[in-house]
Amino acid sequence: MTSTPTENRAFRAIDLGTLAVIAWSGEHPDEAGDMPFLLAYSLGDGAGGQEASTEAVRALLENNGLPVGKVVDATRKPGFPVSLLVEAGQAVVNMPYLNAQCVAPPEWLAAAAERGYAYFVFTTRPWTSAVPGSPVAEEDLASFAGDEATLTGAAHCLLPVRKLRV
Repeated sequence: MTSTPTENRAFRAIDLGTLAVIAWSGEHPDEAGDMPFLLAYSLGDGAGGQEASTEAVRALLENNGLPVGKVVDATRKPGFPVSLLVEAGQAVVNMPYLNAQCVAPPEWLAAAAERGYAYFVFTTRPWTSAVPGSPVAEEDLASFAGDEATLTGAAHCLLPVRKLRV
């Protein structure tokens, strides 16, 4: 039996730049109620500029089983290296080399609780005009998140919602 060796892409954390995550919910074609979405992106302000940020995000994703341009259903993959913790109004994404969190709006929390998972999009396309910690206008989010370059240059993943055990 022959197998192809798995090769990790070169990853330089310094090139990632500032990373941000934003949560929102909205209609989804499956008609099962609102879908909780998470979008992760770089500002493109890493040591090597926007191109290096794009490549660093791509390497981070692919090295963690999130191929760009494909949808991964992590709800069916126990032990998947990317996880989502939802606690105290926060959505926290964990993967090797990265922990990112954001405040989740009440409607997102309700959709995540109802579905038991969130649709995670981590794009390699920098969002250079975004300002972390500042509110994002709905039309700006729709414009960036719905742009073809954002979506085709992204890894897409269904992440099961996990909670702390007491």
